[in-house]
Amino acid sequence: MALAGLVFAFIMTCLLLAKCNDRLPKDQGREFAVNGALSAGKPRGAGFIFILVFIVSIVLFCELNTEIIIYLVLLAAAMMTGFLDDCSRAPWGELKKGLLDFAIAVMVAITFLNFNSNVVEFAIFGGSITIPPVIFGILTVVLVWVSINVTNCSDGVDGLSGTLTIITLISLYMVDQIKGMDPVFSHTILLFVICILAYLWFNATPSKLMMGDAGSRAMGFFISIVALKTGSPFVYIPVAIVLILDGGLGLLKVSLLRFLKIRILVNTRTPLHDHVRLKYKWSDSQVVIRFVILQILLAVVAYLIVA
Repeated sequence: MALAGLVFAFIMTCLLLAKCNDRLPKDQGREFAVNGALSAGKPRGAGFIFILVFIVSIVLFCELNTEIIIYLVLLAAAMMTGFLDDCSRAPWGELKKGLLDFAIAVMVAITFLNFNSNVVEFAIFGGSITIPPVIFGILTVVLVWVSINVTNCSDGVDGLSGTLTIITLISLYMVDQIKGMDPVFSHTILLFVICILAYLWFNATPSKLMMGDAGSRAMGFFISIVALKTGSPFVYIPVAIVLILDGGLGLLKVSLLRFLKIRILVNTRTPLHDHVRLKYKWSDSQVVIRFVILQILLAVVAYLIVA
């Protein structure tokens, strides 16, 4: 049954992406991004398809419970907010998207605390600590919001965010296996990875389509849920560090300037994948391969420490 679900998810994602990509909205090119004009006219919002296949696969091949159902609904919400933005001629404002992300993150915090404990284990350093529910809830909101947005911001090079997400999820899956967590939820991780792999078949350089905000925001959301379910949410930092730095430094830079009038990284273009392409003349393939190498190395170190 588990294998059948994986095969179904891969084949259905490939078929739907191949047959329905012409119905997706077309990218208008991004003037602010390095090589952004090359994406003009390509179908975007493919995340709508592979997230939909993932949800259907979960319903058909996994044992559902109330907690998982709520997460699937919230995952669909994160995907739809991104897809509606992908379909819009004028990009949604940062405040609008930020508030929607915040609402989704609050719902995750409430749901998680209702079905799980507020004990946090330190997978790398050992030991555990019980965090007051309110503080745990606030930290959960921060984790979900950050994960959604850094993953979204890292989606600017063919194959980059999808591949980094796979490495992050496999790393969290290994932590999950070491700790002996719920096998049902563990299988959802593999299903999600399979759907991204099917998408990457079409997104490899030069890409035929793009996931858009529908995919990147949903991937960030799912990463945060998996990190929470390991019982060691702080492990998110080492296993997703390249995603965090690539997509997060720009968020930090803009936030400090806007709210505190503090300028940092003045000579560094963000996201970092744009900086290395512009300053060091890395090709898209070099960016993906080198960023992936860094994330794999850090993930292996984290795994060896946990194991």
